[in-house]
Amino acid sequence: MPEDRATERVIGIDLGTTNSLVAYMEGDKPVVIPGVDGSNLVPSIVALDVAPPDAAASGRTVTVGNSARRALIETPERAVYSVKRLMGRGLEDVQDELKLFPFHLADDIQPGEVLRIRLGEMQFTPSEISAYILRQLKRNAERYFGAAVTKAVITVPAYFNDSQRQATRDAGRMAGLDVLRLVNEPTAAALAYGLDRAKEGIIAVYDFGGGTFDVSILKLNDGIFEVVATNGDTHLGGDDIDNLLLAVALDEIRNEHGVDLRLQPDAIQALRKAVIEAKIALSTEPSAKFDIELPDGDRYQREIPREVYEQLIAPVLARTAAPCRQAMADAGVTPGQIEELVLVGGSTRIPAVRALVDEIFQLSARGKQPHTELNPDEVVALGAAVQASILAGSSTTTDELLLLDVTPLSLGIEALGGVVARIIQRNSTIPASATEHFTTGVDGQTNVAIHVLQGERELATDCRSLARFDLKGIPPMQAGLPRIEVKFLIDANGILQVSAREQRSGIEAQIEVKPTYGLTDEQVETMILDSFDHAETDFEARQLIEARQEAETILIAVNKAPSHSAWQLISETEKAAIHVARLHLEKVKCESDLKAIRDAVTSLDHATRNFAEKMMDAAVSGAMRGKTMQSASDDMAAANPAEIHAPHAFARAEFE
Repeated sequence: MPEDRATERVIGIDLGTTNSLVAYMEGDKPVVIPGVDGSNLVPSIVALDVAPPDAAASGRTVTVGNSARRALIETPERAVYSVKRLMGRGLEDVQDELKLFPFHLADDIQPGEVLRIRLGEMQFTPSEISAYILRQLKRNAERYFGAAVTKAVITVPAYFNDSQRQATRDAGRMAGLDVLRLVNEPTAAALAYGLDRAKEGIIAVYDFGGGTFDVSILKLNDGIFEVVATNGDTHLGGDDIDNLLLAVALDEIRNEHGVDLRLQPDAIQALRKAVIEAKIALSTEPSAKFDIELPDGDRYQREIPREVYEQLIAPVLARTAAPCRQAMADAGVTPGQIEELVLVGGSTRIPAVRALVDEIFQLSARGKQPHTELNPDEVVALGAAVQASILAGSSTTTDELLLLDVTPLSLGIEALGGVVARIIQRNSTIPASATEHFTTGVDGQTNVAIHVLQGERELATDCRSLARFDLKGIPPMQAGLPRIEVKFLIDANGILQVSAREQRSGIEAQIEVKPTYGLTDEQVETMILDSFDHAETDFEARQLIEARQEAETILIAVNKAPSHSAWQLISETEKAAIHVARLHLEKVKCESDLKAIRDAVTSLDHATRNFAEKMMDAAVSGAMRGKTMQSASDDMAAANPAEIHAPHAFARAEFE
């Protein structure tokens, strides 16, 4: 128990799929705060107590943790678990899981809406359910400190998308917590271990928990923890092993005893409990036994050897290998360069998992072992407490520590022609900001449409749409004159803000990218792989689009040429050459021959070079005849030969 009870502390929370924990820094050491029952783990289960028939809905009691676990067996229709797997997800994402879950969704949910879970006669969103878990952790901390707790750091899987992160923040606010930071779970684990070792070098964190899998590659140097690459699967964890074993048992019971427990929620939860106990036993024992009494009084008995169990779960474990190898490739490191490996999550206790990890990272061949000194169930919460201490400045031990996280997918806007102009690259350190400049493509244009995208493909149609907004009220100018600054800002929680400003007039607009529900995990997980699979065709398509845009822009500029005073300063031979080159470019620009378009652009570029010089001379002469610096600058911009010779610089935005 801490001596100073009057000091408000910032707590660190691991909001887990199976269990949740709360921790804080006691002096120079992170410590997990136990619950009222003395256990460090709070099962991530929420249940609605059964109330008398005449009780008002507002009088229903919600229980959390071990007391709710009992309700999961006795009244499964009034309990929910593993809700983390539903956070920030859409109706179409969870259909397969609901077949094995005892709880049900509301009947009137529309595509794109937030999920609502029915517990008895009431409905709750996943964020509301998570808020109950966070409130319990908050109460545990307040009881321990004897004082109010209002600030927290909460961990999330590294591969949580913006919808899932926002849903987690919403849960924190509903629980009465000011969420100072969302920290990636593997990063939190590195923080916890970094206190013990304080070494420099490259480490990998393999986090295989109840509902999610993450792998991160970090560089540690002089107290700076920099995540250089992250990858994972937001829909893979110990729950998948449970469901696999459960499905096998259900099929055997139906085939051997003629009983379909899928139609009996209370019985299926008793079987799930037995499956989980068997899974835990198989991490240390050579075999485990099932012995379940069925509703008809018969018994289902089976012994499963570890060898059979490992063969059964091998496909689930194998799904962790590709993200590990991709993370190392993104970080530019080989297994031999990784000096330390940290195992996080209860599923890493499985011997087959440790064998797979050894194969991927080539540990034993180098005389190394993964780090498991800290309890894998607690290490994320301990790291969250370290980050909480960094933000609060409450411990001299963490004064010199700095955490640098990364964004897992590239961010940008749709450019003219439907290509993607990336503004923040994948695996960029966050917090991060980046700025790019764009312009208009039509004379007199007053509105610009900004389409924000996330993904690794070259074309906007192949990436995920995050948001759209308009920059309105731009003073009408010639195409190419407006200077539109687009700025992307990702805060420390991975939340994105986008702003656009026309620099000449000062007109600006901005948007905070709100989460959109319905992004499937498969879409997130395959974005990067798709970018590799389609890299060549995507690049060719982008080159063709940009070449056509370049051709279109130069043709617009050349078509205006006869109206310019400098046109009279060039010879008829030059005019004829420009005319021929223009006709040829107009002919080939709609074809799919990239080389032909580029050659035609080059020919027209050469034909107009002398004319462009005459235009510039005329602009300079005008500027020297008593004009203001600003008006001279505008005239020179209007006559800038870049309009003809470098139009691609102005072809990087989608406009109305």
